[in-house]
Amino acid sequence: MYASNGAPHRKRLDSVREAASDTAHRLDLDFEVVRVGKDCRQIYVYYENGNDEPIPIYCDEGKRFDTEGICSSLRKMMFVLSFHPRNSALRMKRTELMGFS
Repeated sequence: MYASNGAPHRKRLDSVREAASDTAHRLDLDFEVVRVGKDCRQIYVYYENGNDEPIPIYCDEGKRFDTEGICSSLRKMMFVLSFHPRNSALRMKRTELMGFS
């Protein structure tokens, strides 16, 4: 998860952090918050697979606070990524991706 050093709105940050952390935990994946420059107003969540380029899977667009909705968006994007040949780890977790909301 990438968030600004300028501390985006606390409620937004907490909602995205909780959703991303919960999703990672359910899928037995690592989770990390990375602080970036102050110019960034949005909060981004990326999926990283080893040494491959990180793939953006969520952007809060500066307006969403609903943790359940964020979890659902993350789950849907990761489900789509599970069909890519480079994401065999997600392919093995497809059942979990479909099963929780």
